[in-house]
Amino acid sequence: MSKVGANTHATRALLELRERILTGEFGVGMRLYEVPVAEQLEISRTPVRDAFARLAEEGLLDRLPGGGYAVRTFSVEDVIDAIELRGVLEGMAARLAAERGPDPHQLETMQKIVAEIDRCFSGEDVNIGRYAELNADFHEALAVVSGSRTIQREIERATKLPFASPTAFLPENARYFPQTHSFRSAQEQHRALTAAIEAREGTRAEAIAREHARIARHNLEYVIGEDINLDQHLPGLALIVN
Repeated sequence: MSKVGANTHATRALLELRERILTGEFGVGMRLYEVPVAEQLEISRTPVRDAFARLAEEGLLDRLPGGGYAVRTFSVEDVIDAIELRGVLEGMAARLAAERGPDPHQLETMQKIVAEIDRCFSGEDVNIGRYAELNADFHEALAVVSGSRTIQREIERATKLPFASPTAFLPENARYFPQTHSFRSAQEQHRALTAAIEAREGTRAEAIAREHARIARHNLEYVIGEDINLDQHLPGLALIVN
């Protein structure tokens, strides 16, 4: 098999397995082994083995002592801790950027993203799809402006857990959280955070970034507190045991 073909199979295995886990097709605690999964996906064992290892690194699978993997179960507290961890890491990224002095080009990138997000608003309407794309870009830029590869790597790791990502409830899921999710308030935090970094106000930048991350926590608490069935609309919800 060519290198391109191998990479294609590896990517397909990773994406399909992640989707089956997040949608609940592979239920919590379910044991997964290379041979039967490879047969289900109709590919060789090697890309499946690599995908298992990657998903274990992301925190979606637990490696079993006797071989194979099991789909991990998350408590509400696990997810809240992951969200808070992202907030701490992004807060540190913001503080480092402010205290060390942001790279002018990276700061300009953040400012341009904030300006683009402003264009997502038209009266009471919000272009949710575009907002979600730009929101992801903003958080990526925030990690980069820290100037720390270690912080970037750890933020990337933290955001891979269900609901910890800044885009966990976007774009198609935002309509389920009208009482708790405010796009405009989040955008004001984007603007204030960027301004604090530019002004080299490290403490303020850190505080804004940590508060901003709690939007995901508020949305999670809303879902858990409401007696509504969102399994089909919120990938990963099936993994959380209340």
